[in-house]
Amino acid sequence: MVAWLQVQKPLGSRARLLLVVSSFLLPLFIWCIVSYVPAVWHPQVLISTAGSVDFLQPGMRMDRTAFDSEVADALQENREPPTGTPSNPIYLPAPHEVASALYTAFITPPVSKDGQWLHESLWHSIQIIFWGFVISSIIGVPLGVLCGTYGVLARLNEPFVEFFRYLPAPAFGALAVAILGIYDGPKITIIVIGTLFQQVLIIANTTRKLDVALVEAALTLGANNAQLLKRVVIPGILPDLYRDQRILLGWAWTYLIVAELIGTTSGITWFITQQARYQHFPNVYAAIIDIGIIGLGMDMILALLGRRLFPWDRTLVKSD
Repeated sequence: MVAWLQVQKPLGSRARLLLVVSSFLLPLFIWCIVSYVPAVWHPQVLISTAGSVDFLQPGMRMDRTAFDSEVADALQENREPPTGTPSNPIYLPAPHEVASALYTAFITPPVSKDGQWLHESLWHSIQIIFWGFVISSIIGVPLGVLCGTYGVLARLNEPFVEFFRYLPAPAFGALAVAILGIYDGPKITIIVIGTLFQQVLIIANTTRKLDVALVEAALTLGANNAQLLKRVVIPGILPDLYRDQRILLGWAWTYLIVAELIGTTSGITWFITQQARYQHFPNVYAAIIDIGIIGLGMDMILALLGRRLFPWDRTLVKSD
């Protein structure tokens, strides 16, 4: 354990695997303790039999203090007391319930006629993310590279970008609906606004970190501005640019829920909202976990692809 804490010391493959597995098992262990050990929390009681208490029904939940009071009153008045088992609130299902919902949520029909199946909701949200990030990258990547390369463009663009990145993307929701309608346009716009301005600044900063010696060598050999940009700057920053795009894609996912609150009722946000409305909280957790699985899976695929595309970049391998 002490050896693991040495500064900048690389970990072995077994240690990395152990730590990766532990990063998931520790939260799951805490969740299991809270769910299955009544002495830890369980602030409510799940009613088994109502006894002589008229307003209680089997399957109801009530605060433990109120339950104890009803039991004491019934015993004092020689009535049949209610019975129940310690329980957590309905919004905190146990791990086995969520694990079951990870499967049943995909095969359970929508709770409303205009609802979507879970796989339809996920696919719709993936498309929103895809188009939002693509549009943002088409604008942000070239602009960020140019700002990082040419000081005049940086001075011309970055002050406004710095100002705009502090404006919350959801604030433009009503304006986006007024201009683009109630369908997917406003949702994609929120993803673009939430990602684009951060993208410009991050990529510009990455471009400025290019080794100056490479630029000076190219100038000595007679490269002009276009050649310098095409054959030195862009190839020189590609591994770091690729890593930035991976991080920014995760940033785009964080705006998804807010974006999908705007306009039509579709996407994973609508699915989560509907399931919560009918108190199907295992399905809510299952949908949230599905988002994380998709995002992590995409990042792992991109990390593997990055190692294939840039095998000479040792920092890319270490970061993954």
